[in-house]
Amino acid sequence: MTVHFIGAGPGAADLLTVRAVNLLRNSPVCLYAGTYLDPEVLAHCAPGTELIDTQHLNLDQIIDHLVRAHEAGRGVARLCSGDPSIYSALTEQTRRLDARGVPWDITPGVPAYAAAAAALGTELTVPEVVQSVVLTRTQARSTAMPQGEALANFAATGATLVLHLAITRIRTLAQELITEYGADCPVAVVYRASQPEQLVLRGTLTDIADQVEAAGLRQAAVILVGRALSASIDCAQSHLYDPARVRADQ
Repeated sequence: MTVHFIGAGPGAADLLTVRAVNLLRNSPVCLYAGTYLDPEVLAHCAPGTELIDTQHLNLDQIIDHLVRAHEAGRGVARLCSGDPSIYSALTEQTRRLDARGVPWDITPGVPAYAAAAAALGTELTVPEVVQSVVLTRTQARSTAMPQGEALANFAATGATLVLHLAITRIRTLAQELITEYGADCPVAVVYRASQPEQLVLRGTLTDIADQVEAAGLRQAAVILVGRALSASIDCAQSHLYDPARVRADQ
């Protein structure tokens, strides 16, 4: 049987793809990251589905569950928060499944940064202001960052920064980013984007840490930094939609 790695989106039960919902309905076993998902997501599973919360399991234990289900002829839905392409441990899991001869596939999901931008009502790329988005994280008590991926290097580009897994270091990060972005640079923090508990904080690099600490946020929050977040941004007209642009059918 196949292990289906499924992007569960940012957590809201109605932000899964149609394909994801169909796979959940037809998978006798479902492993999910309980830390990040709205429990209503699991309502897409059929009655009698074996539900396994992975938040307290290590990688070996997770793989054991996947392999046992495969050997028993049972399909598995492996729910990943957001989209499996970033910060999902997909590579580690699929390599181990390959070694055990277990087939797998991937269904993409709505990434957390996209849900956060939607909650803010914000486009992260604005003509002649910023045309790049950097998705990254920082290192504290976690896997080391590759050489060359220092936050300062990304900040020097002026791109919109999206920081995952970094909320507990918000004060240090804000101070570090002021050098390149300026103290008045807009910042937003979105906690549990799209879920019932969603909380949006807006500020600048000067005051955002105070807001985060006052709210007691410790996990499940995305930090967005950059001039594209400004409510008063002077937006140039995109060349694509410029009435003066010569089009092929003209």
